[in-house]
Amino acid sequence: MTRPPFEPPVPREVEAVSRQLGRPARGVLGIAARCACGAPVVVATRPRLPDGTPFPTLYYLTHPAATAAMSRLEAEGWMPRFAALLEGPLARAYRRAHESYLADRESVEHVEEIAGVSAGGMPTRVKCLHALAAHALAAGPGVNPVGDLALERAEWSPSRCECDEPFDAAVP
Repeated sequence: MTRPPFEPPVPREVEAVSRQLGRPARGVLGIAARCACGAPVVVATRPRLPDGTPFPTLYYLTHPAATAAMSRLEAEGWMPRFAALLEGPLARAYRRAHESYLADRESVEHVEEIAGVSAGGMPTRVKCLHALAAHALAAGPGVNPVGDLALERAEWSPSRCECDEPFDAAVP
């Protein structure tokens, strides 16, 4: 778990993220969450990409097994089920998660075009479990309640390595 300020990524981490995504990684600030083997799971991305594009998704889920697990939950209909729970204390906690996300991103850089916009549908909808799980993994348990629920139901866990090529974080 890592929140701003982020330790700058080393080239090998950016290369790993690019392999995970199947395209060059853009605007990487740091690695916000890792697999048990040390491989990146969540990348922290600049709020404004190098080409000038505003990018609201500070915490981006990159690990193939994690993204597949969130895709399965979405395909199984968990987004509307989680959305139906957004009342009372859970709704208030979800709003706090939204505010936490915004504060984290603002601490990196203010981008007017995305001010007030977080990720995953927060604070009133459940739109993307990938984004909500990424926030939960980066911020830690108890910060994003819907992200926590998604991770509890997922077949994947960061405590168990499912990497095609385990990553040795000790290697520079």
